[in-house]
Amino acid sequence: MSAIVRVTKAVVEKLLAEARSQPAMECCGLLSGRDRTISEVLPARNALQSATAYEIAPLELFSLFRRMRAEHLDHLGIYHSHPRGENAPSRRDIEAAYYPDAVYFIISPRADAPNPIRAFQIRDAQPTELAIEIV
Repeated sequence: MSAIVRVTKAVVEKLLAEARSQPAMECCGLLSGRDRTISEVLPARNALQSATAYEIAPLELFSLFRRMRAEHLDHLGIYHSHPRGENAPSRRDIEAAYYPDAVYFIISPRADAPNPIRAFQIRDAQPTELAIEIV
């Protein structure tokens, strides 16, 4: 994966809207698209119902992957919000980064966040921030 991740403007708007619609709980879901450009947001239910952690239930995760396959989309990323604190990978986020080729988006719902959407690649427990190119 390059140091730049390509995302449509509609995806950025959907991510911010979802995080801001649930400011007391982490939102989460998958990101997909084609040709290495993220163009689809696949929201999921946070099975933990938590402000500090998220988890997508296995059956829902399986369903989302089936939908991507049926729509001929590539799994390109995973997103969640950090309602409290900085939108950088937490220790828990790094430990649960099971998809080394996916981009991990972390959204801040706060209106005063200097950088409300950040993207990271997490490989071998090492997060690397990626530049976001809006296309």
